[in-house]
Amino acid sequence: MSASTPVIRIQNLWTQFGQSVVHQDVSLEVGQGEILSLVGGSGSGKTTLLRQMLGLERPTRGSVEVFGENIHRINGVRLQRLRNRWGMLFQQGALFSALTAFDNVAQPMRELRTLPEDLIRDAALLKLDMVGIRPVDALKMPADLSGGMVKRVALARALALEPELLFLDEPTAGLDPDRSDNFVALIRTLHQAMRLTVVMVTHDLDTLFALSTRIAVLADRHVIASGTPEEVIRVQHPFIEHFFLGGRGRRALEVLNQAS
Repeated sequence: MSASTPVIRIQNLWTQFGQSVVHQDVSLEVGQGEILSLVGGSGSGKTTLLRQMLGLERPTRGSVEVFGENIHRINGVRLQRLRNRWGMLFQQGALFSALTAFDNVAQPMRELRTLPEDLIRDAALLKLDMVGIRPVDALKMPADLSGGMVKRVALARALALEPELLFLDEPTAGLDPDRSDNFVALIRTLHQAMRLTVVMVTHDLDTLFALSTRIAVLADRHVIASGTPEEVIRVQHPFIEHFFLGGRGRRALEVLNQAS
């Protein structure tokens, strides 16, 4: 895949459940190194679109290509190799409750069945250290971790196989403002250090403006706007005006402008 080839290319995608059309002729690309955020109101299909990028749901028609491969036309070893090139951070962390933090991070490496255990141990501890989890906390069970620590362990697991692409589903949901700011700073640092391409679903405006290089807005079954935050807020549409230019949106924009 050349540097100019999109990491993800969605073309003419339709999603329909019974008589309900969620996506209608949606086309979208994600370039290498971007942090693309998907936003939209309830029922706009942003999480469904994320799941289609992951190959967990199939669109009614149209195509989803990841790393140049049609995700819905491959299977077996070929599909698994593709999945090893991305990581996923689920909204609630989705850690295995019966495994320690360390074993949660080690699990993707163990599933490869090609790495010696001493290398897995060192790599898992390194990933945990990268997200700020100390060795003493690596031995704790998920039930004994704070919400912020669960997010960090889940992020370490998502990065376990050195992915090129990272999917984030509401990464700061459930965190207080300080922990949310710290987690955003961590994602920004890892994005730069690991040269990641990131696709994020979020409704949190502070997270959205702090991280996004580009925003895609889903409404009325289409992508109604796609561009930088500054470009998107200039698009005239009721959802954009309500979401971005209400009280919370204006405060978040003020923080963004002060930071820049």
